[in-house]
Amino acid sequence: MEIQMTLLKGLGTGLFLTALCVLVTPQAKADEWNRKTVLNFSAPVEVPGVGVHLLPAGTYVFKMMSSPSDRHIVQIWNQDETQILTTILTVPNYHMKSVDKSVITFRERPAGEPEAVKAWFYPGSQWGEQFVYERPRAIQLAKEANEPVLSTPVVLATAPVEVLTTAPLEAVTPAGEMVETAQVVEPPPAPVVAPAPVVVAMLPKTASNLGLIGLCGFLLFGGGLLLSGFSKKQM
Repeated sequence: MEIQMTLLKGLGTGLFLTALCVLVTPQAKADEWNRKTVLNFSAPVEVPGVGVHLLPAGTYVFKMMSSPSDRHIVQIWNQDETQILTTILTVPNYHMKSVDKSVITFRERPAGEPEAVKAWFYPGSQWGEQFVYERPRAIQLAKEANEPVLSTPVVLATAPVEVLTTAPLEAVTPAGEMVETAQVVEPPPAPVVAPAPVVVAMLPKTASNLGLIGLCGFLLFGGGLLLSGFSKKQM
């Protein structure tokens, strides 16, 4: 009886741990997938995108949005994640190396002006998500910061979120010239897909001798029968 109780207790513990793993693992994967990050701003911050463009000082939640396209789209939520404040088109830039913690970088602005977000780094990522601004605002920021700014000709303030998946991208130089994003952004290297291994079927060395061995056995068996019949006739 004691042995049965011990086995039942052990089985119950194992089932509990299994259920715990099933419940916990999807949440961990979800956080990794959407890169949920809680950030606190001590001063107002300017952001591009569809929705609010000036975030007051406070705590916000950044998440990657699920998109059917290959575009990177970031959503900024309020602290308790009950409201999406803005949805932003970003471009992964391999030039901008990440660190081992969440980081937000800003563009240089005139004194007294709110900081404008330049890029967001997720811990462990090897590149930064560089933010895309509307063309008129991108031109102003490029001149102020004296560096290229990613932009789109789409009027994001009135565009539906779905437009971000196909919005054209460009970069604006400090001189106000439009250039291709490839001159500003280095995309992450494409994953290397290993070629499928070539499988060559090779029979064991003994396999080629099985037929010969069987034939020899058959001949010996037949020879034995013949000798046996011959000996009986002689008797």
